[in-house]
Amino acid sequence: MERGLAGKTPEQLLGANARWSHGHIAADADYFRRLVALQAPEFLWIGCSDSRVPANVITGLEPGEVFVHRNVANLVYPADLNCMTVLEFAVETLRVKHIIVCGHYGCGGVRAVLDGSQRGLAAHWLAPVHELYRAHHEELAGLADDEARLDRVCELNVIAQVKSVCDSPIVKKAWQQGNLPTVHGWIYRLTDGRLADLKCSPCDQGHGSHECP
Repeated sequence: MERGLAGKTPEQLLGANARWSHGHIAADADYFRRLVALQAPEFLWIGCSDSRVPANVITGLEPGEVFVHRNVANLVYPADLNCMTVLEFAVETLRVKHIIVCGHYGCGGVRAVLDGSQRGLAAHWLAPVHELYRAHHEELAGLADDEARLDRVCELNVIAQVKSVCDSPIVKKAWQQGNLPTVHGWIYRLTDGRLADLKCSPCDQGHGSHECP
């Protein structure tokens, strides 16, 4: 895999792609034929658009193994037709076994809320994060510094988006029918590349089968 792509041209990216493709075919002549024939991922990943948090890379999954939706600050808006369409397709057509909502520490979208630098469409999009910040003001005020507050809001945001997924009619319908998926809230640390499970879904908290399979 090519490293250090910062500052490279689109033409160089195309060249890197050609080498990647040729390398896979040389190692396994049927690699791409299998990808064309089948899309059956077991995971839906709802993550941040941040370029440093690519789902396949940090989980060690191959193309075809994870269905991905990404947006700024990994938000799950019930009125976001893009996100809801992905969720519906993943649950009802692909029948994924797991939905992972993954945020990351140091999220630029969350930081923009905390320092008041969000503008334009970003301010509208990040309104739910601002509400979280206000709702947890007392807890956050007791933390040591701005970085600790940023990290905690990143965690709270994942927890809130897991709840939004679980409250969606799409997931509720699947659970009422006794079907998967299970829902997970994870967070990624940029400084060491590690994922952590926040244990924030109804299933993690011991709720009954009417809420999760």
